[in-house]
Amino acid sequence: MSDEYDKLRELLENLDYPSVYLYKFIVKQDQNKVVDIKRCFSETAEFNTRPSKNGNYISVSIKEMMLTSEAIIDRYKSVAKIENVIKL
Repeated sequence: MSDEYDKLRELLENLDYPSVYLYKFIVKQDQNKVVDIKRCFSETAEFNTRPSKNGNYISVSIKEMMLTSEAIIDRYKSVAKIENVIKL
């Protein structure tokens, strides 16, 4: 079955697991969206947020220890359910 994550899946196969993975997202200036993103990750994940120069957007970076490539993709799929989130 082919999906939008096939290319990422191929790239992730080259990582040694467990591995710390860095996720990056951009959202419009809305703290509720940031909270929604945080809910998609474990409590042990490291979160950093930074407003854009003009304050219109928030950059969200998350580092989390991941055990498999599918676990990484599952996190992306969870965040993808949140409207107006850009994944980098």
